[in-house]
Parts: sequence; C-alpha cells; structure tokens
Amino acid sequence: MAHEAPKQDMGSGSVRKLMFQLAVPAVIAQIINLLYNIVDRIYIGHIPEIGASALTGVGLFAPILMLITAFAMLPGSGGAPYAAIAMGQNDKRKAESILANCFTVLLIEAVILTIVFFAAAPVLLRLFGASDMTLPYAVSYGRIYILGSLFILIVMGLNPFISTQGFAKVSMLTTIIGAVLNIILDPILIFGFGLGVRGAAIATVFSQAVSALWILRFLTGKKTILRLRASHMKLEKETILPCLSLGISSFVMISTESLLSISFTSSLSRYGGDLAVGAMTVLTSLNQLVSMPLQGICQGGQPIISFNFGAGKDRRVKQAFHCQFVTCIAYSAFFWLLVILFPKMFAGIFTSDQELVNYTTWAIRIFLACAFSSGFQTSCQQGFMALGQAKVSLLLACLRKLILLIPLIFLLPLFLEDKVFAVFLAEPVSDFLAASVTTATFFGRFNIILKKGA
Repeated sequence: MAHEAPKQDMGSGSVRKLMFQLAVPAVIAQIINLLYNIVDRIYIGHIPEIGASALTGVGLFAPILMLITAFAMLPGSGGAPYAAIAMGQNDKRKAESILANCFTVLLIEAVILTIVFFAAAPVLLRLFGASDMTLPYAVSYGRIYILGSLFILIVMGLNPFISTQGFAKVSMLTTIIGAVLNIILDPILIFGFGLGVRGAAIATVFSQAVSALWILRFLTGKKTILRLRASHMKLEKETILPCLSLGISSFVMISTESLLSISFTSSLSRYGGDLAVGAMTVLTSLNQLVSMPLQGICQGGQPIISFNFGAGKDRRVKQAFHCQFVTCIAYSAFFWLLVILFPKMFAGIFTSDQELVNYTTWAIRIFLACAFSSGFQTSCQQGFMALGQAKVSLLLACLRKLILLIPLIFLLPLFLEDKVFAVFLAEPVSDFLAASVTTATFFGRFNIILKKGA
C-alpha cells in the first residue's frame, strides 16, 4: 500500500540514502523559511532615508516573534517525535491522537498570544530598548504580525508532523509556497504601495496564512498517513502532557532566544546606541543562517532516529545519528569560514547605510567567532529530542543561554574596557563551552539510552 511506504523506508534500506532524501528537502525548507525572517529586513534596510532606523525597529520586535515561534514548537517539536515513535510501534491511533491534541493546544495558544501581545506591544518594545526614533516602526510591524499569530502557530507547530511521517517534500513545499509569496509581495507593498514596514508585515502574515491552509488541507486529506481528526481533538492528559514535556526543551531554547535578544539589545543600546542595536539585527539574521539549516538536517534525521528507536533497531539509530552529526559539523564549519573571510559582504546584504555596514563588519568577526561549534551543539541536542529524552534535553537547552550566555552579556562589560566588544564576546565564549558539554553528555549517555529502549 502507498501509505506503508514511508514507514517501511524508515526501518529498512540505506540510512544514508534515506537521510539524504529527508534532510535535503528539510534543509531547503529551513533556508526558504529564513526568508520569512530576513527578506523583510533586507527590503526594509534599503528603504531610502529611514532604512537604518526602520531595520533597527523591526529587529526590536524579534523577542516577541521568537516567543510566538517558541509556543508553536512546544507542542510541535514535542509531539512529532512521539508520533514517530508510536508509528514505529505500529500504534497509528495513538499517533493521530498526538497530532490532534497538539493542534488543539496550538489553537488555544493563538487566542491567548494574540490578545496579550497586541495589547502589550508598545510597552514591551520600549522595554526591549526602542528609542523614540525606532518605536513607531517596531509597533507598526509588530501589531500586524501579531494579528497573524494563528497562521504562524499552525505552520510552525504542524509542519513537523508532516516531515516526521516521511513526507519531506510536502513539508518543504509548505515553506516554499509561503516564502515565494512573501518575496513577491514585499517590494510591491513596501515600495509600490508605500506601506513601508506595515507592508512587510502584511506580506508575511498573508504568506503564512496560505501556508497554514496548505498544511491543514494535507493533514485532513487522503495522502497523509496520520490524519487530523476532530474526534481526537479533546485534550487528554496521558496524550498531551508527554508531548509538552518533551517540547519544553525546544520551547526553552527558542523562548530564551527572546530573553537573549532583550539582553543583547538592552546592553547594546546602553553602551553603543541605535547603531549597535542595528548591527545586532543583522547578526541575529546571520546566526539564523547557521542555526536553521542545522535544524533542517536534524529534521531529516529525527524521523529515522525516532522510528527505529521505537522499533528497537539500535544499529540504524546509531547510523542515522552519525550521519546527522557529521553533516551538521561540516555545514557549520563551512558557514563559519565564509562569514569570517567575507564579513563585509554579508553585512552589505542587509543595509545600504555605510556606517552600519562598517560597524557590523567589525562585530561579525567577534560575534560569530565560534559559529563552527553550532554543529556539535545542535546535532547532539536534537539527538536527545529524537530519542524522547525530555529532562536532559531541557537541561542542555538551559545551559548555553540561561546559565552561560545571558550572565556573560552583563558580566563581561564589568571586566573589559570596550563594553560593546565585551557584549559581543559573550556569544562565542558560551557557544564553545555549551557545545563541549552537550557533545560529551550525549556520547556519554547514547548507549545507555539505547539499552533502556523506548
């Protein structure tokens, strides 16, 4: 039967070939998904006269954007591995209950987040470091984006359930459809209709709405293995709590990005003003160029690892993780080399303001000095997720940002004369330390986890 093909492929055949078939579309999807986050900034940064201020204002909205994403991934990243494990155990009903319960949580989150963030946006953005010059742009962009939270939550929260079934190309199309629309609409609305940052936000929300409809149509259609059914949408403790428990790791990783963004922007605003905050907006986008393709590689590995872990096929689990691990390291090392050698080229992509380009060029070589370590950190962190290891995954998620990076942002300026340099230096120091601990922990526990089984 056609429905059995993805399940059979997960448990048999070449792991490398399967990893390639699943990871390539996932990586492409993640790269395209980056366009949702950076294409607005590229266009906004090139608006005549106000580009630098508008870019900084939109960058200040990043903490709220990250929180919306974090809430989407709470049920999404936690539910998808459990659904794959259930499929590996031939329990389709349980897998479909997981999907439906996670969808219910996403709907509840959408209502609450839209109301809270829309009302609180001006106050929050001021706390994040918005000045009188940048606040209007931040509020204009932010409130429109917040009104589209429902679509963003559906896309980010349900797409993992498509890829975890083995439908990598369908998952990729979810992001391609929305991203292409976003790229087309951005210049039309920003420049053609003169809507500026509001046009960028409208383009993003509309694009995400189309992607959300695409996902819902697929998951309720005939081609999916796991179907989204209304009969399973009533929340059940035994179904949803394990998903949220596992997903809390991704939630912490992404939500602490929000806290991290606030820490960076508030410190940089204090020591370097709007110019330093504008540079941070570009650095955040470059950091996503490292992290999101790595997430795509791990999305390709997760269904294979989770399915075979559930099926008790330890050798295939090890093969899949090794392939994921090596690929992540190779990509992060390649990207690190590019940004260190050509920082000015990357800075110039986001803005035509020469002063901001020069400042960002200097900051890139500090901030991304240890970007190569991201491959170690992400592959091992996501390996724990794929194996359903909620507690250790959560602990390691907290390590890099909450225990190391955020304290260093505030502590290093106390000891170094160049305060802005000290704030940027916190990133590579925490990157290296966290990657070392996470990698050692994973390889120390990997065989123990496999012996215990799912």
